[in-house]
Amino acid sequence: MQKKKLIEVALPLEAINRESAREKSIRHGHPSTLHLWWARRPLAAARAVLFAQLVDDPSGRPEEFPTEELQRKERERLHELIERLVVWENIRDDKLLAEAHAEILRSTDGNPPEILDPFAGGGTIPLEAQRLGLTAHASDLNPVAVLINKALIELPPKFRDQPPVFPQLADSEFRSWNATDGLAADVRAYGQWMRDEAEKRIGHLYPKATLSDGTKATVIAWIWARTVRCPNPACGIEMPLVRSWWLGKKKGKEAYVVPTVLPDRTQPQRIEFKIGYDIAEAPTKESDGTMSGRRGGMCIVCDAVVEKDYIKAEGVAGRMGATLMATVAEGSRQRIYLAPTHDQVTAAAVDHRLDAPAQELGYDPRNIWTPQYGLSTFSDLFTKRQLVALTTFSDLVSEARQRILNDGGSQEYADTVVTYLGLAVSRGADRQSAVCSWDASPSKEQVRGVFARQAIPMTWDFAETNPFAKSSGTWSESVDWVAKVLERLPVEGEGEVQQADASTRDYSNVVLSTDPPYYDNIGYSDLSDFFYVWLRRTLRNVHPALLSTLLVPKAEELVANPYRHSGKKGARDFFEEGFRAVFERARASARSDIPITVWYAFKQSETDDSGEVSTGWETLLEGMIHSGWEITSTWPNRSELSNRMIASGTNALASSIVLSLRPREESSSTTDRRGFIAALESELPDALRKLQQGQIAPVDLPQAAIGPGMAVFSRYTAVLEPDGTKMTVRAALARINEILDQVLNEQEGDFDATSRFAIAWYRQYGYGVGKFGDADNIARARNTSVQVLDRDEILTSRAGSVRLIKPADLTSAYDVLKDPHTSNWGALHHLIKVLEQDGIAPAGDFLQAALGRTDGAIDADLIKELAHLLFRIAESNGWTKDALSFNSLVTSWPEILDVARMQKKPTAAQGAFEFDEED
Repeated sequence: MQKKKLIEVALPLEAINRESAREKSIRHGHPSTLHLWWARRPLAAARAVLFAQLVDDPSGRPEEFPTEELQRKERERLHELIERLVVWENIRDDKLLAEAHAEILRSTDGNPPEILDPFAGGGTIPLEAQRLGLTAHASDLNPVAVLINKALIELPPKFRDQPPVFPQLADSEFRSWNATDGLAADVRAYGQWMRDEAEKRIGHLYPKATLSDGTKATVIAWIWARTVRCPNPACGIEMPLVRSWWLGKKKGKEAYVVPTVLPDRTQPQRIEFKIGYDIAEAPTKESDGTMSGRRGGMCIVCDAVVEKDYIKAEGVAGRMGATLMATVAEGSRQRIYLAPTHDQVTAAAVDHRLDAPAQELGYDPRNIWTPQYGLSTFSDLFTKRQLVALTTFSDLVSEARQRILNDGGSQEYADTVVTYLGLAVSRGADRQSAVCSWDASPSKEQVRGVFARQAIPMTWDFAETNPFAKSSGTWSESVDWVAKVLERLPVEGEGEVQQADASTRDYSNVVLSTDPPYYDNIGYSDLSDFFYVWLRRTLRNVHPALLSTLLVPKAEELVANPYRHSGKKGARDFFEEGFRAVFERARASARSDIPITVWYAFKQSETDDSGEVSTGWETLLEGMIHSGWEITSTWPNRSELSNRMIASGTNALASSIVLSLRPREESSSTTDRRGFIAALESELPDALRKLQQGQIAPVDLPQAAIGPGMAVFSRYTAVLEPDGTKMTVRAALARINEILDQVLNEQEGDFDATSRFAIAWYRQYGYGVGKFGDADNIARARNTSVQVLDRDEILTSRAGSVRLIKPADLTSAYDVLKDPHTSNWGALHHLIKVLEQDGIAPAGDFLQAALGRTDGAIDADLIKELAHLLFRIAESNGWTKDALSFNSLVTSWPEILDVARMQKKPTAAQGAFEFDEED
C-alpha cells in the first residue's frame, strides 16, 4: 500500500501563502534579482511543496500513529516545521535545514530521490531542492534560463569555501572565506575593475551637469522624447511624443518639464524645454503629455491630432528622432532636474558600434510593440551611447577573464566569475535601454526597467541611465545585485543543469517538480532574446555550445504562439500535444511511491469560443488524466498581498495552483456516474475535515477541495454518464462543488442548538431583518426559542422583526467566563470583534478564556469550522464584508491559537503572572 505524502492530505497553506506574499517585498539577496525571468514561483512555496512532496503524512504510518488524534498531532508538528521553513530569514539556518532534511530521510528510508524540473525557467524549484539537501537537476530549452540555473545551483558548490584570487583580497590574512563568500568577493572586485576601466575609456561620454551656482554634479539620467514632424503643412515642427511631463511628484519638491515654442524666422519653429516647480502651474490629467494610447499624438504648436498610423509610418521610414527634455543630477538626498544644455546633447551624439547585436526582434504584436514603429532590431532598442557602454562592458568581461587567469585562478574558476559578470551585463541592459521610462512617483524618481510587464513596450519619453552614477540601473548596482544573491546561495547539495527539450529528454531515476509554461501567457523565447543577444556577445567563448545559435531556439518551445503555429487552433493543438508528450514520457518511468508536483499559472479570465470559463484549467486536468496520471491534491498558492473573493460554486483559480499526481494503475477500472458520486460522498468529508484542521483559508477551500475530488475522478480510466459517454472534467468539477456544499451543510449537525439556529437564519437573511414568525419556526425546530436567543444576545427581537447581532454591534464588556449561556456562534462573533478591534493577542486571550470554561461549551475546532461554513454562505450571497471577517479569522487562527495555548503562571519570587509556552 502506498504511503500518502503530506502534500496529499494537508498543508499549512495560510503560512505558505503569507510568506509567498511577503517575499515580493524582499529584494536584496533574493535569487530573483540575479537576473530577470518571468513568472517565477515564490521560493517559500516551492520549498514547502518539495518538503511535503517527500515527507510522509502520519496517516501513511499507522504503525507509529494508530489513532486520528496521534496523526493530527504529528501533522501539526510537521506543519510547524514548514511554517519555520518558509520564512525568508531562515534560508541560511543550517540547523533548521538539517532538521527538514532529516524528516525527508526518515520518509524515504535514507535514500531521497533526485529532483528534476524540466521547465526550470528562473530556477526556483531546483534551487529550493538543493537548499533542502537534495540533488537537483534543471533543464530548459531556453539558453538564458539554463545559464541562470547554472549560476544558481551548478557553479556555487564547485567553489565553496574558496578564497578569492583578486590580488588585494587574496593577500588578506584576517578573514575566512566560507561558502560562496570568496566567489562573491571576486565578482565584486573584478566588477569594480571593469567599472574603473570602462570609465577611463568612455567616461567622457557622460559629462557632469553644471548647477545654477556653477558647481558640478554627476548626472543620474537623461530624459528624452521621441519626435516626428507634424503632418500639418502649416506647422511642420518636430513634435515631441510625450507620455507625461512629470519628473518628480514628491510633495513640496514637485518638478515637471515645461515645453515652450520658440519662433525662428529662418527655419521652422523649435521647442525649448525648461523645468517647472510651481504646483499651481503643474500638468493636470488633461494637460499631461502629448501622447494618448487611443487618439495617438497631439502637436503642442498647432494642436493637430496625429494618428498612430502616421507615427508608425514615420518610424518605419526612419524619420523618428529624439530630443533631450531634461537632465537629472545627483543632489543631497534629492534629485536635481535641469533643462537641457548643448554639451549634454552633444555628449550623447556618438558613433554607432557596428558589432552591437543587430538581430531582428521576433514577430509577436501582443508582446513586442516596437517593430511597428521602426524599432525592429535589438540595436534599435538602445541609444548609440548605450550601445557603446554595453559593448564596452561586454568586451571587458573577456579582459577580466584573462586577468583572473593571470592572478592565479583556474580556467574553470575564471569562467565561473565571468559568467556572473556576463549576467550583470545582461541584467544591466534592462535599465540601459531606450525603451526604459522615468518613474516620477514620490517614492521612486528613478529609471524603470524595460520589463515592467511581460512585454517589450513602446515608450515615447524614455530615460537613459548613466552607468557610472550611484543610482538605479548603474553598472556597480548590477554587479552588487548579482554578488548579494551569490552570497546567499546554498552550497551543500549537488546541482546539474543542461539544455534539453522536455518532450524528448530522459526522466529515469528522478522525481518531477515543475512549473511548465501555460499556453500563451508569456512568450519566453521572443522576450528572452533581449538578454540572449548580450549574453551571446559576452559569454560565447565561455559557453560555446549553449550560446551557439543567433537567437533563442523557438520551434520546439512549448508555448501556444498563434503567430508561430498558424493561428489559435494550431497553437492550441501544438501546446496540448506537446504537453501530453512530456507527461506521457514522464509517466513511463515514474516512481509510484512519491508523487510528482506540477505548478499551474493561469489567466484570471479564460474563455473558450462559447464563452465558457476555465478551459485552460480543464485542459490541464484532462491532459494529465489522459497521460496516465491520478491527481491526488490541488493547492492554491496566493502570492498577492490581499485576499480575492472567489466566485461562488465555480472553483475559480488562485494566482497559481500546485497539483500532486501519481501514476494511475494500469489495471484501473471504469465506473458510472452513480459510483463516482458515491465515492465522493464517502471520501470527501474526511478530506475536507483534514483541510479545515490545517491552516487553509475559507477563500481557498473550494480550490483545495478539487484535489481529493479529482483524486476520485482520475483514479478511473473513465467515468461513464447515463448515455454511455465519458464524463468531462467540467462535469466532474460541478459534482465536486455540489458535494462540497453538501458536506459543509451537514457539518451543521455538529453544532449546539443556538449555533444551528443562527446558521439557518444567516443563510436566509445574513445580518438583515426577518419576521418573528419565521424565526420562531426555525428556533422551535432546533429546540430553542427566540426569547432565549434574544436573552443570550445572539439576536434582537423587536416589534415582530428579528435580526442577528453582527460582531461590530456586540458589547466590548463581554466576559465569556461569566456568561451562563454561551455558544460557539457567540464565541465566534465575540472573537471576530476582539480581533478586528484589538488584534491577535487579545483575541488569543479571549479564546484561552473561552476554552477554559468548565462546562466545555466552546470547542476551538467547531469555531473554526463555523467560520469556514459562514464564509461559504457569505461568499455565495455576495456579502463581501462578512466573508472577509470570517476569512480573516481563519487566516489569523494559528497566531490566535498560539496565544491561547500560553499559560499564565505565577513566578516564585514575585507571585506575579508571566506567560510560558505550553509544552
